[in-house]
Amino acid sequence: MNDQLKALQNQLEAQILGQEAFIEGLLCGLLCGGHMLIEGLPGLAKTTAVRALAAATQLDFQRIQFTPDMIPGDITGSEILRADEGRFDFIPGPLFSDIVLADEINRAPPKVQSALLEAMQEGQITVSGETRPLAENFLVIATQNPIEQEGTYPLPEAQLDRFMLKLVIDYPTQETETQLVINGLQDNNDKGIRFQPVLTGATLAQARQSVKAVYLDDMLARYIVTLVAASRHPADWDPELADWLSLGASPRASLALAHAARAQAFLCQRDFVEPDDILRLAPAVIGHRIAASFLARTANVSSEQIVERILDRVPIP
Repeated sequence: MNDQLKALQNQLEAQILGQEAFIEGLLCGLLCGGHMLIEGLPGLAKTTAVRALAAATQLDFQRIQFTPDMIPGDITGSEILRADEGRFDFIPGPLFSDIVLADEINRAPPKVQSALLEAMQEGQITVSGETRPLAENFLVIATQNPIEQEGTYPLPEAQLDRFMLKLVIDYPTQETETQLVINGLQDNNDKGIRFQPVLTGATLAQARQSVKAVYLDDMLARYIVTLVAASRHPADWDPELADWLSLGASPRASLALAHAARAQAFLCQRDFVEPDDILRLAPAVIGHRIAASFLARTANVSSEQIVERILDRVPIP
């Protein structure tokens, strides 16, 4: 499995240049089966990254382009009347896939986001009073642009909390962008993503079971809980933190960080979690689950910076 995961990582890094930390986060989310939210400016290959991941894993893939005029049936599916037979047939929507790319999720109206929330939390959807289970490997990877506000609906806190990781993709360096331009000129007539599938659904299920077997010491479990609790009681650690935070993270953040840290250790070919695994993933797990105060927003202090301050203040065991 390690060889296959390394091959998958190499293929992703060959397609998405200069984003090693972002790709590592994608793989951690895949190994945990946790939904992911990708935030980045337009043109930074958010959609390409998810397509590349699906192409290399032999999993069913569907892309949903969210728009303000969507209805829940557009993603869940709906019942169609067969007048000649006098019955209704259910036509499955794109949610009945393994990997679902929710492109520009913040453009979806609240009713559509509510339908997606049930799918993400329960692994099922309800249409016309009947509940239908989704795929065993069901995974939502959503994207959003941080600067486009017109025609968008902010994601509710309950839905943000369902995303295990929020991954931020940033501008590449000039050297990386130069390589992107050279590669783009060479591949101008071939815009498809060509990957050798390296991970099957069965192998992924086996890898996820192996991740669950990674050892997390009780001392590190207490450290994780302390980090999350510090977001709820920041005044105990730093007076300035208390001014920056208006809402702390839920217990779901502690569980998500523990699972993600085990996946990080597994990627590093270890069967135990180290403190560095927690430190590397804490901003991606906790950052979107806290709410910055008005004072922090006016001072341009991001949620990730707040989490970094918490990591600085809470001693490492």
